[in-house]
Amino acid sequence: MDDLIKGRLGGESGYDIRCVIDGDTIKGRAGGKLHGKDIDLEITERGVQGSVGADSVKIELTDGELKGNVGSQKLVLRGVDRVTGFMGEPIVGWNVVAQQSGEKLVGQLGSTVLGRPFELELGSAPGWVGTLVAIVAFYALEPRASVTVSH
Repeated sequence: MDDLIKGRLGGESGYDIRCVIDGDTIKGRAGGKLHGKDIDLEITERGVQGSVGADSVKIELTDGELKGNVGSQKLVLRGVDRVTGFMGEPIVGWNVVAQQSGEKLVGQLGSTVLGRPFELELGSAPGWVGTLVAIVAFYALEPRASVTVSH
């Protein structure tokens, strides 16, 4: 049996997330066949790299935090099974909070009003990997998540 990360982002009106974990690679899809994006990530010694759709993902472990970019957005994550962090710029960004209980991960991207809840089955993956997959899916499928602000 394959090791899977699967669940939903955004509740009933949201999107399916389904990825296969094979060693250090995570491959899958966020959304459906028509409105969806492929996820292709690799866990390296220094962090995570890969792509979601046509956008790159590059995050490195620095001083106990994962820092980098998901496409055009900056990302900072802290923690393993209780994960907190931030994606985007200070004014137009999204707080990230997630808690792992066994193989289940429950979290929230952004505020309770404008944000998106997510719930994933992790298989053998740690909470931070599931949180990253949810963030990548959010970036790929929420139009407002990939908008850049000109300075």
